[in-house]
Amino acid sequence: MRFRVPIGDELRTSLGAPKRVKLLDSSPRSRVWRVEFGGERAIVKRITDGGDNRDGASARFAREVAGLRLAARGPVGPRVLATDPDACVMVLEYLDDLGRTDDWLPGYAEALARLHALTGPADADALPAWRAPTAADAESFLRLAATLEVPIPAGVAAELAALLTRLDPTGRYALLHGDPCPGNDLRTVDGVRFVDFEQAALGDGLVELAYLRIGFPTCWCAMSLPGPQAAEVEAVYAATWRAHTGRDLDPEASVADACAGWLIRGDALVERAHRDSVDHLDRVPVQDFEWGYISARERLVHRLGVVADTATEPLHELGLLARELRGRLLASWPGLRPLPGPDSRPW
Repeated sequence: MRFRVPIGDELRTSLGAPKRVKLLDSSPRSRVWRVEFGGERAIVKRITDGGDNRDGASARFAREVAGLRLAARGPVGPRVLATDPDACVMVLEYLDDLGRTDDWLPGYAEALARLHALTGPADADALPAWRAPTAADAESFLRLAATLEVPIPAGVAAELAALLTRLDPTGRYALLHGDPCPGNDLRTVDGVRFVDFEQAALGDGLVELAYLRIGFPTCWCAMSLPGPQAAEVEAVYAATWRAHTGRDLDPEASVADACAGWLIRGDALVERAHRDSVDHLDRVPVQDFEWGYISARERLVHRLGVVADTATEPLHELGLLARELRGRLLASWPGLRPLPGPDSRPW
């Protein structure tokens, strides 16, 4: 079924009639078209009510438009050319993607740092705060270990409680994309730009820098970077952040904390349409479920290995638990595959 491009009278008056309309692939939460106005390409995106368990279309429309307008300061996203709030329609600058390259990671990290550096305390009311893991997530993770009969070190519960406090986004105002996955980063002649700001938020940029180690936890295309390569790309991010803000990264935050936060979130094992429904960590011992070409157990094994390798003193006993739990998963299901590396990027 073809969906007619939703350009109302007001947009037609300001932009003209759309020509050369093509419906593009998109998530269940939106419809996206490539069009031409006056011979110039543009993107028309309509936010819909489908595939979302938390927010309605109007709220998600307002959130994405706000995120795009903040990102345009960079610019690290497409410009908003026009909007129709009543129809939840936005018209965006068309970005010509130059396609895949084997050395995409440094440009990705540089653009991510520039994005995060665009906002500060003056923008506190522009977007929702990043949604941090909760005590329920920590309890679910400990319940998983108990179900798999992995002994839980005595100090883990206290370490998790302290972790949740450190991950609280209060007082942190980096512009977060919300889903900075390969495919949402376009390589243009002006550098990398991000698209799809549906989950834009304010918080600590390290929770998205951690994607490089923890395996892109909100993405269907999970992948693994060797530790030395991740460290090199993190150094690009840190240098870019310093150049654009005049500050070093927050010494009270760490990528290790961010990775641990992603580990304990069961909702980071499934696509957005299935989040906030059931406890997905509870499902792992009885069912392995796929998202994209990677299974939940495979994602979890990778994340456990990262936390085991990166946990420092504040998370020492959690690191020990992660190592034992990873071993139990691999012993129980020896056919689990490692995540593919970044050179296998399939888009």
